Amino acid sequence: MANQESSIIGKKITDPGFSTKPEIPAELLKTNLSNPYFTHHSNHPGLVLISKPLNGDNYSTWKRAMTLALNSKNKLCFVNGSIRIPSGETDLEGYAVWSRCNDMVHSWIINTVIPEISDSVIYYSTAQEVWEDLHDRFSQSNAPHIFEIQRDIACL
Repeated sequence: MANQESSIIGKKITDPGFSTKPEIPAELLKTNLSNPYFTHHSNHPGLVLISKPLNGDNYSTWKRAMTLALNSKNKLCFVNGSIRIPSGETDLEGYAVWSRCNDMVHSWIINTVIPEISDSVIYYSTAQEVWEDLHDRFSQSNAPHIFEIQRDIACL
């Protein structure tokens, strides 16, 4: 196959086996704030992003606060599925960087839920799996319960 060139932010990269896999250029990881793999020196796994932890009853406000916090750190893509996992076999460096960021986001989520909830999601492999599990468990509507209460009040 002939050499093909692609340009990533003004730097030419020659790849003899050109493919569409999500390679992460090392020079972008350290300097580009808009890159989801960028990690600021103040980011660490023990960071608590929001002040009120998820307790099961406050899911909608917790989710909104976490969405804002993750988006402000350009890490929302790790929970909403918009970032692809690089191959651990063909892109070792990319996978290592993705894994580090995924683990950081996973830790941030764990730090913002009560211990009983944390114990149930800590062993998921990805932050997205944690996010989806919490959504499945706690986003259930209270509409039937509210209807029953309103009906009982109306019958008084």
